[in-house]
Amino acid sequence: MSSAITSCEHPEPLQRDDDVLNCHNDGQGRKKPGQARSSSSSPLIYSILDVPPWYLCILLGIQHFLTALGGLVAVPLILAKDLCLQHDPLTQSYLISTIFFVSGLCTLLQVFLGVRLPILQGGTFAFVAPSLAMLSLPAWKCPEWTFNASLVNTSSPEFTEEWQKRIRELQGAIMVASCVQMLVGFSGLIGFLMRFIGPLTIAPTISLVALPLFDSAGNNAGIHWGIAAMTIFLIVLFSQYLKNVAVPVPVYGGEKKCHMSKFYLFQVFPVLLALCISWLLCFVLTVTNALPTAPTAYGHLARTDTKGNVLSQAPWFRFPYPGQWGLPTISLAGVFGIIAGVISSMVESVGDYYACARLVGAPPPPRHAVNRGIGIEGLGCLLAGAWGTGNGTTSYSENVGALGITRVGSRMVMVAAGCLLLLMGVFGKIGAAFATIPTPVIGGMFLVMFGVITAVGISNLQYVDMNSSRNLFIFGFSVYCGLAIPSWVNNNSEKLQTGILQLDQVIQVLLTTGMFVGGFLGFLLDNTIPGSLEERGLLVWNQIQEESEETTKALEVYRLPCGIGTKSCTSPCTQYLPFWPRLEAGKGERGMNLLACLFQDPSGERPKGATETKL
Repeated sequence: MSSAITSCEHPEPLQRDDDVLNCHNDGQGRKKPGQARSSSSSPLIYSILDVPPWYLCILLGIQHFLTALGGLVAVPLILAKDLCLQHDPLTQSYLISTIFFVSGLCTLLQVFLGVRLPILQGGTFAFVAPSLAMLSLPAWKCPEWTFNASLVNTSSPEFTEEWQKRIRELQGAIMVASCVQMLVGFSGLIGFLMRFIGPLTIAPTISLVALPLFDSAGNNAGIHWGIAAMTIFLIVLFSQYLKNVAVPVPVYGGEKKCHMSKFYLFQVFPVLLALCISWLLCFVLTVTNALPTAPTAYGHLARTDTKGNVLSQAPWFRFPYPGQWGLPTISLAGVFGIIAGVISSMVESVGDYYACARLVGAPPPPRHAVNRGIGIEGLGCLLAGAWGTGNGTTSYSENVGALGITRVGSRMVMVAAGCLLLLMGVFGKIGAAFATIPTPVIGGMFLVMFGVITAVGISNLQYVDMNSSRNLFIFGFSVYCGLAIPSWVNNNSEKLQTGILQLDQVIQVLLTTGMFVGGFLGFLLDNTIPGSLEERGLLVWNQIQEESEETTKALEVYRLPCGIGTKSCTSPCTQYLPFWPRLEAGKGERGMNLLACLFQDPSGERPKGATETKL
């Protein structure tokens, strides 16, 4: 995912000026002395350890929720057809509510116990491709009668079992694959793997997350190209052309009490505004019967009354719980496919950690924080599998971009966003409302989002020498094979039969997952074809990792809460855990003594009578 839709290019969207809506410190927020500041030219309003006023935390938490909304809603809607749920919007609303709830839970885990940066967790597109590949196997293809709305009785046990057995299969694969991610994170293997995974591996992998989904996006948009085109036009208009336009809004507070201030509305909420306007237009066209009423007519699914009964059927409150769809099942093919998605997700998340730290004025994350972050993301995928979202969780790049827009990097804002997601998951009508979005509106949103994801993958090439014929060959060949091989395998699956059913399924799932094919070829060629570190783009990456020193500032930001690892838990055996905070100071803090590190009083002075013990 990318922050391009939310347009983080504007350096100061919330100006500290009386005429522009700003985030000010009125005395209720707390700032810590000596707080690290952002390395960017635009100063932070609140840095990572600052605590803004409670009302500001709530407002900015809502903004983070709305920023991630498109990605959170998109994943269940993409999977709906292959889960045989295209004519069951009520169950789609349950999946949306469940992914809201799990995303909130995982966000809180990441902020408190993971990498400890303000990064929102949510559904990942990296799992979509292998999930669709698994569900395209002959054993899991939906029966023909599920494609006919007139033959589908959503309350019948037969139909319920059809979609539940498919999501249970996804659950089992995600839960097993998440154990691999936890192992890689908590064991510290991610640092070893990153020595061999460079931009020429990441670029084709992330690009091929979205490229194969053009068919799904095109089919949804093709329900009514006029509505889809208008949705695309509005998103582009708001996010690119009107991003610097400040809208006057009434504000109460400050010295002027009631007054008008300016707010960069289009820059902050481009996707939400476009969805609402397109949705409203579909409603008007439905009321006036401008859209056809015949179910088989072109444009019928653009009507808002085709899913209108979902809101009335959905409960006001519904608490998602583990195993709500039944006991998960496991297949070897599904596990291998999801592991390919896990690798892609891990690599992208590591990049998000460094970007987020830079934006919130924190030191680059040390190795133990990165290891812990990846491990907690694995735990989040395990919880997502247990709850039955049909997907995993990962760090959201677009919310990292939103930090650059608001210039508020406080950790407490993301805590508020996590709590809000939990509430949205419990409030059943919210998920039902998003499940009623007309299909062509969804298609238009998909076309923009998938284009941005593809561009994010290609942007990783900025670190490599693109004048090198070696690099051009590796990237071009990897991407092209990532499109061509899955297409051929889908059309000629019978030619890959080995006689062993499980092996056949594993081969088919892996070779029909474009990001696995492209990423594997990029990894293989980049590590075998001769090339310098600078040419491969690894020199810049190594420099970033070398900056991740165990300084006092890093200890303050990335240590565990409640003194864990510094005061409460000081067992010598913990120093061997790759995810445990270190007590040593790095190059920037030589001579820091142990007692000062552990028992330094608020004034910053060493306790009286303490013996200085150099580390």
